[in-house]
Amino acid sequence: MHPLRKQRLQQVILIVVAATVVVGLVVYMLGQNANYFYTPSQIAAGEAPKGVFIRAGGMVVEGSVERAPDSLDVQFSVTDGASILVIQHSGILPDLFDEGEAAIAAGIVDENLVLQATEVLAKHDEKYTPPEVADAMNQAYERKQEQKQEYKPKQQGAQ
Repeated sequence: MHPLRKQRLQQVILIVVAATVVVGLVVYMLGQNANYFYTPSQIAAGEAPKGVFIRAGGMVVEGSVERAPDSLDVQFSVTDGASILVIQHSGILPDLFDEGEAAIAAGIVDENLVLQATEVLAKHDEKYTPPEVADAMNQAYERKQEQKQEYKPKQQGAQ
């Protein structure tokens, strides 16, 4: 092989290897930094991985907020209309956080299916609901409606 061709071939191989390494590192880093959103129903069904940083959200259940008197620890529950997820957080909650309002928490689900949150986000005005929460609530509502429709014919057939 001619020395000039050999040098060009080495350069092309080096560029291909370098590009492969860069693409591999980018994909690896994106996978490490991804925060996947799960609904309370998905977490209760075991679809959410345990020990992995995720986001979960729904409507804060009325009467579920319990604050520790001597620390910033707080425990509350969120629901998507079908299941309830308990969230524990140590820190200051957002000013707009309230019962009956939408909230998203980011953290790790433990073996007891409790989300140990490191961050809690609250909706920012009365008309806005995070898209993930809105979709989850709509799906839960549709599932309930389907279950009611399936239940009604069985009731009528029994009479």
